[in-house]
Amino acid sequence: MNDYVTLKDIEMLFRNLTNEEKGRATALIPVVCDELRQNAKRIGKDLDEMIASDPTLVNIAKSVTVDVVARTLMTSTDSEPMTQESQSAGGYSWSGSYLVPGGGLFIKNSELKRLGLKRQRMGVIELYED
Repeated sequence: MNDYVTLKDIEMLFRNLTNEEKGRATALIPVVCDELRQNAKRIGKDLDEMIASDPTLVNIAKSVTVDVVARTLMTSTDSEPMTQESQSAGGYSWSGSYLVPGGGLFIKNSELKRLGLKRQRMGVIELYED
């Protein structure tokens, strides 16, 4: 099992990294790849076999892995990252939404869909008996 990206791929597709980010990215790459494999395993698929049988998935897996690693690198490590914040003065109000409550790695549903690991399902519920 190989990783889907290298540090060089991340720098080519995302941006040049600092020395600290290079260390974090090197540690994140196998974690993200294994997380993608585990998501595939949960639905009864083998991501490595899927990639071997469909060469276009190589670049999609690379793109998704870079996106997840880049998002994790951009997430603040010294404070909780906020996606939205609002404040008031008169009534002493404050509210905010955290990027990832509790922190950690997250993979978007849209990224899993790109890999063919999430698909919309259609079903029928029979309301009346025949």
